[in-house]
Amino acid sequence: MENPFFKKKKNIKINDILIALNLKTQKINFLLNDIKELGTANKNDITFFNSIKYLELLKTTQSRLVITSKKFTNVVPSKIKVIEVKNVLLAVSYITSLFYPNSVNDNSDLDVGRINKNDFKNLKYGKNVLIGKNVKIGKNCSIGHNTIIEKNVSIGNDCNIGNNVIIKNSIIGNNTNILDGAILGKKGFGFFPEKNSNIRYPHIGAVIIGDNVEIGCNNTIDRGSLSNTIIGDGTFLDNQVHVAHNVKIGKNCIITAQVGFAGSSTIGNKVMIGGQAGISGHLVIGDNVKIGGGSGVIKNIPSNTKVMGYPARNIRNFLKDNKINE
Repeated sequence: MENPFFKKKKNIKINDILIALNLKTQKINFLLNDIKELGTANKNDITFFNSIKYLELLKTTQSRLVITSKKFTNVVPSKIKVIEVKNVLLAVSYITSLFYPNSVNDNSDLDVGRINKNDFKNLKYGKNVLIGKNVKIGKNCSIGHNTIIEKNVSIGNDCNIGNNVIIKNSIIGNNTNILDGAILGKKGFGFFPEKNSNIRYPHIGAVIIGDNVEIGCNNTIDRGSLSNTIIGDGTFLDNQVHVAHNVKIGKNCIITAQVGFAGSSTIGNKVMIGGQAGISGHLVIGDNVKIGGGSGVIKNIPSNTKVMGYPARNIRNFLKDNKINE
């Protein structure tokens, strides 16, 4: 499936990538289709491996070409060709920009315009609503004042979009509420610090919102870098929640105010998180987990667990320790 939000440059060859990385070119030089993560890459896609926690995905990936560093070359299956680099994520950034030249920028869609009533029948909308090209909006939806929906966004049936909302690079399911001031689909906070400047990381993913979801006031949900940021069916996010790039939140979760998710963490189904909790990046939170307000989660949490505190730990131990301290 072609990326609906970012145009891909075609006819990229291995040597184009090697040149971009300042590496020696090769005689074997075939066309590449795309750059993808290990789990989604096909045989003509280039992928990358930068952490041993993804070893099982490396063993099963369909890709024949992987970018990795010297310390991981010995674990790469023999069927996969290796491009060795010093900084894997920086190399991925350069290659993603090669495939998707406009993915680093997060410019506003300047082609948005007033709603054409003939294009969106049965749509209720307020003043100063702007819609981009190729936007799809289902039946029985409403849009509040001063909201902007940029090009190629898709919104399902029976959705309510509040005032002063910005939606870009997003696909939204049915019967979903996006409350006032929410921003969906902006680029994530990805960069590499250099001596004299910061190098921005491209983001070609989308935000995927399921059915029967509620996104609270002033939420910010970043689009994914290579994969998508996903909010599952039936999940409710309170006000002022931040969801970073590539985060996957499961079904029927309850996320209360001012919770922050760092990038690439996966949250299970029926998870409840108290206000002002923070979830670090690249973690896995199981199903039916309960996390107390103000907690700091820095490790994976298995299913059916209750935790609290910083660092978050079993809630019984937290309460016991707190009592002792008093």
